[in-house]
Amino acid sequence: MFVHSEPARQSIPRAESNQLDHIAHHIPTIFALGASPSAIKKHYENNKSYQRPSETLHHDLVRDLHDPAIFLKHLGQEGYHHDYLAFFQDEINCKGHEAVINDYMLKGDERADAILVRMYAGFLHPIIHLGFGVEFNQPAIIAEALAQAAVHDGWIGTFLLEVEHVSSKILHSKSLVEILDQIRADPKLRMAAHWDDGNKIRDGTLARAPDKMIKYAAQWKVGLDELEAKAAEMTNAAVYFTGGAQHPPKQIKFDFYYMHCVNSSIFFSSFLKQAWMTPGHKARLLRFKGWLDLAMYASRRAPDLLLDEIVNYRPKSPKDSWDGIFKRVIEHEDDGHASKLVRALKHGEEICKPFHDNPRFRIKEDMWLRLGHMGESTHH
Repeated sequence: MFVHSEPARQSIPRAESNQLDHIAHHIPTIFALGASPSAIKKHYENNKSYQRPSETLHHDLVRDLHDPAIFLKHLGQEGYHHDYLAFFQDEINCKGHEAVINDYMLKGDERADAILVRMYAGFLHPIIHLGFGVEFNQPAIIAEALAQAAVHDGWIGTFLLEVEHVSSKILHSKSLVEILDQIRADPKLRMAAHWDDGNKIRDGTLARAPDKMIKYAAQWKVGLDELEAKAAEMTNAAVYFTGGAQHPPKQIKFDFYYMHCVNSSIFFSSFLKQAWMTPGHKARLLRFKGWLDLAMYASRRAPDLLLDEIVNYRPKSPKDSWDGIFKRVIEHEDDGHASKLVRALKHGEEICKPFHDNPRFRIKEDMWLRLGHMGESTHH
């Protein structure tokens, strides 16, 4: 049962400082990795300072949001976050989170599509938040995710829905890694983003080479009979361009934006397990994720992807297994990005095992453990 309390502190977007409250991500992640109660409490205390009091609640608007026209009118405006949050809390109280996600995100009408595309905005933060809510069965986090999506801009939807239209006319799918290679080989698309672009996808890739980006992204398709394989392929490709984007002899680092493509990948396995989602809904979620990943890769000027930097990486603690990495990353004094990355990498290793011999999967064997070491050590 949700209660609307005025002074409550919320996990809401911090537009002023481009900061987000990651506590709802960090705590479940380290819990899943085996953190002790004292470690969980310590990390909560370390990060709670950047939460802020909720905005004023407009009770009349919360009621009026049942009208689709009013619901759509206030999208993309952060000042209405508390109102959307209260609205989704009420709806979940009445209907359950499964029905609310279906009605307000997956239904396929104008209102649902407006929320769905915004789930992929903000460098995937809304759908990451949703993923935690679904995986850990936390309706409060699901309500936050829907409200967070509602106050994001909807420009990414123009891209995703146009790719969907173009892709529907293509008969056969190319692999994500083939398309990554194509993007890297296309100078106009590769150079579309500029250093001074405020948002490299919106103001770079999609402003200067939208047709090319749409053309390439549309070549990746997801059939209803291949959901598990496509989720694994998406995960492997995201890890490939995130881990492979190195610049020797510079220190090993993971691009912060690419990392979100990996950190969000784990939740698509959770989505596939939900009996209340139709295969068509699951396929659409996967398609949008793959297409967004391709745009993200292009937006950082499609760097060369150097598998040798992974294969030849020498860990600081080479005898450590995943358990050793988990123990160290739990202790990191950060906001949870390192632990989310390590957990997502281990999950990727598990779901990609059946596809070891498939050329669409370029991350294989002990590369996964090496990437785990890389991910943990680069966040010190």
